[in-house]
Amino acid sequence: MSTAAAVAPHRLTPAHYEPERVPASVRRLAGRPEALGVGRPGKVGLLELGFERIGPRTELVTRYQKSPLQIMRPLYFDPERPDLAITYLMSTGGGIVQADRLRMDLHCGPGSAVHLTTQAATKIHRMDADYATQLVHLHAAEDSYVEYLPEPTIPYRDSRFYQRTVITVAPSATVLAGETVLAGRLAHGERNAYQVFAADLEWRRPDPSGSGSRLFALDTVRLEPGTSGVTGPAVLAAHDLVSTFYAVTPLAPAAEVADALHSALAGSGLLYGVSVLPSDSGAWLRVLGGDSPAVAAAVRCAWDAVRRLLIGVPAPVMRKT
Repeated sequence: MSTAAAVAPHRLTPAHYEPERVPASVRRLAGRPEALGVGRPGKVGLLELGFERIGPRTELVTRYQKSPLQIMRPLYFDPERPDLAITYLMSTGGGIVQADRLRMDLHCGPGSAVHLTTQAATKIHRMDADYATQLVHLHAAEDSYVEYLPEPTIPYRDSRFYQRTVITVAPSATVLAGETVLAGRLAHGERNAYQVFAADLEWRRPDPSGSGSRLFALDTVRLEPGTSGVTGPAVLAAHDLVSTFYAVTPLAPAAEVADALHSALAGSGLLYGVSVLPSDSGAWLRVLGGDSPAVAAAVRCAWDAVRRLLIGVPAPVMRKT
């Protein structure tokens, strides 16, 4: 495993860590903080990981990390998939603050098996000048099996955040991905007090010519309580959590994946919907609820059901503090 000893010059240029485009609802809040601004020490977090299949299991072969983003070594505790490199994405800070610019590049090589998650919930703190962004680029190469299931994101009062996640999946690869967003610090009675939460999740296929990729699915979230409102029937419908789970795979027909998701959520008492993805590429689930443990349990059931369908083994018990 190699770790870059010095920052490559291009990594610290805005073209690398700034999103190509920022939604107008977020961009209009740009400003110059009195404390550390964009690009200052500790404000640009970078994480680059490369996984490859080596012998009987997947190994982390390349790594570059720049605080506040970091990882510990991969773990192998899934009893049914001892080849699976379970990797916790971590932050040395207490959460995301204004003017933070974070970027993660995660490459999973041919035939690799990787589970990526965060050690704890992502907290987005209060902001009075500028906003924060996070870019995630995940590449799943031929015949790889990848799970990207971070812990929930919690936007605090007056926070301003944009996240763009681009997942590029080879036709023979499988990716299970999820995201949960809370309305705020529910234990403090804080609900939908953030200024704006925006997220784009892009699913792409690599271009056969080797140049670029093509979009086949897009999930766009724009939550702005102070203007359009977020509690109506077409948005959060007065619920406190929204969770999404995707399964992009060639290992089973999309209709079978959708049926597995339906069965997993049946009887949960939660409001949810399931749909197949374009070109029979898989299926996805969105669930709304007011109780965090109940939503987490439902999403775990969905993950477990899809795992059993696709690779014939249950979801492992995750070790987190």
